[in-house]
Formats: sequence, C-alpha cells, structure tokens
Amino acid sequence: MTSGYLKELFGLDGQTAVVIGGAGVLGAALCAGLAQAGAHVVVADVTEEGCQNRVAELQRLGGQASFAQVDVTSRSSLESLLEEALKPTGRCDILVNCAGVNNGTAFLEHTEEAWDRVMAINLKGTFLACQVFGRHMVDHGSGAIVNIGSVTSHLPLSRVFGYAASKAGVLNLTRNIAHDFGTTGVRVNSICPGFFPAEQNRKLLTQERIDAIMQGTPMRRFGEPEELVGALLLLVSNAGRFITGTHVNVDGGFTAAWL
Repeated sequence: MTSGYLKELFGLDGQTAVVIGGAGVLGAALCAGLAQAGAHVVVADVTEEGCQNRVAELQRLGGQASFAQVDVTSRSSLESLLEEALKPTGRCDILVNCAGVNNGTAFLEHTEEAWDRVMAINLKGTFLACQVFGRHMVDHGSGAIVNIGSVTSHLPLSRVFGYAASKAGVLNLTRNIAHDFGTTGVRVNSICPGFFPAEQNRKLLTQERIDAIMQGTPMRRFGEPEELVGALLLLVSNAGRFITGTHVNVDGGFTAAWL
C-alpha cells in the first residue's frame, strides 16, 4: 500500500524527461533518478560519447533512455533536441537545465571571453531551453521545468564572478517564467546545489578553500550527486503539483549558515 501511494506521488511512468547537461556528474545522478522513477530520459549534452555512455548506464539500471547532442547556445540545436524528445511519446513532460561551465580567476584577471562563455551556456542556454520547451509544454497544458542554480545564486563567492552572476540570473529567470506560466499548467522551479566536487570546480578546491567551505557548511561535508534526486522528484512529480516559482537549496545548510 505504501509503495503504491509513493508511486502515485512520485512516479513518472509514461513521461519523457530531457536532461540538458546529462553527461556531467550531477546530470548523471539526475538522469538516473528520473529513469528509476519511470520516465524515458533523453540525455542531452555537447558530446555524443558522453551521452552514449550515460544512456548505457541507465539501460543497465533497467531504465528507458536515449540521447541527443545539443548546443545550448543555439536555438536551432535546442529545437532539434525537442524533436528528438518527442519521438518516444509525442510530448515532453519534464525539462532539467543542468548544463553549466565555470571559470575561476581573480576579478581583474577574468577575461571578457571567459565571461561571455559562462553567460552564454549558463544563462542564455537556460533562457533558450525554457523558451523552446516551455512553448511546447504550454501548448499541451502541462509540464515541469527545473533549472539548476547554485548557492552562488544567493551568495557571492570569490573567484567565480561570471558563474555566480549567471546563477543569480538563472534564479531570477526561473521566478519570472513561473509567474508568466502560472495559469498554463507548466511549473518552473530551481534547485540550488551547495558544494558537489566535479571536474569543473575541482581545480578551485584548494585545501584553504575546502576548509572555508566546511567551516560554512553545518553538515561539514560535500554533497553526493544522488542527494539532489529527492528534490528533483518532488519538483517534477505529482507530489509538487502546487509548487512553482521557488527553489530548493541542497547545500548541507550552507545558505542557512551565512544568511
């Protein structure tokens, strides 16, 4: 009885979910969570090999999955991704915007080229994907979009100026879209992860920086990628059907400690 109740709340059987940035460390965990909840997962990323590897892993878990390459800075590429996503069921029910890049330098060393790249992928890419997939969802009267923000959506963090600014923009954009889509049946929320070691931030994690992070994190540890899945399933499933325009911090208490 409990199992059936939870499936009714959190199950995603028959739904199609697209995870942009699905070949990355955090994206992989989100793909796995969606697949194990019953969704057909379309793994979308810039490299075909990374997508294929992720699909193979999901299929080994018993999940349904396919892949598509995408350039999040290109509207036409995202439109092609949507066409691919429609193949399993004729509709896309869930979009997760997880693509992101970082650039760690002192402010006066932060180049214009680095700034533009971070903004193009992290912020413009989220904007374009929300437009392309959001239009489809609005036309069908239902859907859930989850944008991946960051603790830096709330708090400035040294040496990641472009990243922090882009993620603050993602959070603001999420709220605005949710307001715009309020009566359409499409919900838009964000997840703001704390510190999850991955390739894009590993170079920044000097011992001094790790010590400072641990000091500011009440749980005194880094996050594990799979610890994002619970928040995601809440926001995309029936369990969260009255949740829109908000964010869930998954950060071990980091924002609570500093705000």
